[in-house]
Amino acid sequence: MKKRLKTLGISLTFALLLPAGATCQGMPVYDNTNFVSLVKQLVESAKQTVELLKMVEHLQEAKEKLEKVNNAVRQYQAVRDITRDNQRLVDLVRIDLREILNSPYIHPDEVGIISRDLDAIIENSLSQLEFMGQVLSHDFLNMTDAERLTMLEGHRESTRQMVADIRIKRKRYALVISFREMRDRINNRETNF
Repeated sequence: MKKRLKTLGISLTFALLLPAGATCQGMPVYDNTNFVSLVKQLVESAKQTVELLKMVEHLQEAKEKLEKVNNAVRQYQAVRDITRDNQRLVDLVRIDLREILNSPYIHPDEVGIISRDLDAIIENSLSQLEFMGQVLSHDFLNMTDAERLTMLEGHRESTRQMVADIRIKRKRYALVISFREMRDRINNRETNF
């Protein structure tokens, strides 16, 4: 019996030391714990995916809000620039028109031309300001923010162009005045020959 137990122990040891494929050829054995942990991982990753989708949706909403704020800031800057340029335009016309018209070298028939020329620019500026007020205060033709911004930027450029036109006209009138003043000095100089 001792011999038999010894033989059984050796064969059991031998069976345990052999590779798994060498000893069994029956039905495969499934480990349910691995399957359960796989299902748990899939459920957890699905939850994470749902959370990521919610986060993407929130980020998209935040992006849209930032774009609206950005458009509002751009509109504000455009309005501020237009208002500042129009104020500069009015100041230039008021100061320069007074200097030009008070000059003794401007002929009386030129006063009306100069006044009409500068008045047209001021009228255009005021009508643009009025139109800009309507665009901003009413939902003008159901415009989007981008369309409104494009329109305001166009008005900003035209206002800057009007300021540039006033400066050019002022330089022309100043050249005319300086030329006439120089001619007057030359014609009325005293000769000591």
